[in-house]
Amino acid sequence: MTGIFKAYDVRGIYPDPLNEEIALAIGRSFAQLLVGSPAEHARDVVVSHDMRPHSQPLEEQLVAGLTWAGYDVVDIGLATTPMNYWAVGELGAAGGVQVTASHNPARYNGFKFSLHGARPVSGDEGIPRIERLATGPADRLVRGERPGTVRQASIEDRYAEFVLSRLQRPAGARSLKVVVDAANGMGAVYRPILERAGIDLIPLYFELDGSFPNHEANPLKLDNLRDLCAKVREVGADLGVAFDGDADRAGFVDDRGEPVGSDLATALIACAKLEHRPGAAVVYDLRSSRAVPEAIEEAGGVPLRERVGHSFIKARMREHDAVFGGELAGHYYFPETYFADSSILAVFEMLNLLWRTGQRFSELVAPLARYAKSPEINFEVDDKVGAMQALRRRYSGGELDEIDGIRIDFDDWWFNVRPSNTEPLLRLVLEAKTPELLAAKQAELIAQLGEPV
Repeated sequence: MTGIFKAYDVRGIYPDPLNEEIALAIGRSFAQLLVGSPAEHARDVVVSHDMRPHSQPLEEQLVAGLTWAGYDVVDIGLATTPMNYWAVGELGAAGGVQVTASHNPARYNGFKFSLHGARPVSGDEGIPRIERLATGPADRLVRGERPGTVRQASIEDRYAEFVLSRLQRPAGARSLKVVVDAANGMGAVYRPILERAGIDLIPLYFELDGSFPNHEANPLKLDNLRDLCAKVREVGADLGVAFDGDADRAGFVDDRGEPVGSDLATALIACAKLEHRPGAAVVYDLRSSRAVPEAIEEAGGVPLRERVGHSFIKARMREHDAVFGGELAGHYYFPETYFADSSILAVFEMLNLLWRTGQRFSELVAPLARYAKSPEINFEVDDKVGAMQALRRRYSGGELDEIDGIRIDFDDWWFNVRPSNTEPLLRLVLEAKTPELLAAKQAELIAQLGEPV
């Protein structure tokens, strides 16, 4: 059972070990987490779910747990995770729960939590406390003085108006041709918004289907972008977009049908944001290319490197009132969404950039492609700590950063190896000044870590 409680959320295979019984216990336990919060007076919890067939029954028991504890549930139904976050902030709710397993395969499900103001549930008093309560003695759970209520609420129209208000299409600007791959996931619910955005939308796999019949809903894996890349080339599109399963992440493809690293997309959006707030901070994760902090500084911003994970990025952004934040995995964070991630706003930032500059997307990216960089490479390693210690000893001549796993920098290359927070894997990313040096160092590291999975 404890294997379903991850660093940032709850996730596991349905119905064993994740099922309706544990969903009820999690609902009751999350309610205890809300007691004593800065918004204790708020009694609403926003709940929604994705398109997986077992999401609704899990949500029903989650809601039963919340109302048992005395919280009133605002059920916004089928929604993306960013819509849930936004509703929590917009409605002044005590917290929120999205029932989803994000990009994981069809047999998985889970829960993503947030607190008042869409703040993440994190630290020892976050997921570990929910686990202790949900799996411990039942008398730790306090029943509400009165049962909570459940009301249905539709936020689609308000959310659409909010998102569309961020669009900056100049008068007379041409209609951009944009291919969007929803991967049969929750990105499909953005179709009405996209159709109002003044673009020529070419949709791929917009049929909601939790079995993911076409490909995995994970834009971080290049194999999942093949159809999108091919369609961009076929129709001569200006931009390609791929959403993940719960649509909190977006991957981009340029006008040539070539994938664009999400770290470079972070740099593009950051520079655009800094035009309006020069001198502001931008938070990026430590797997990002050296081109990211360089571009932020060149645009007059303050780059802040942070460890991987939405809870860390969001906290650092709040601390420094950052104008923007981004992760290599394709999460993009905005202060106007309560510092939560919003894939659709990232898409609109790219559209704004294309309209304002009149340049092709590949032309915008070209100045940032300063280094040769690997994708994230995964390894199954029994002794993760031992493997990282061995690398630390071998590459002791470099500059060591242990903010998340180990990152070791040399003048002409660097690498980061860190244990996954969601899977039993070690993850490797490296970058070098030349493709030849990258290939050599990648082979060197793979020889020490074993064959990638």
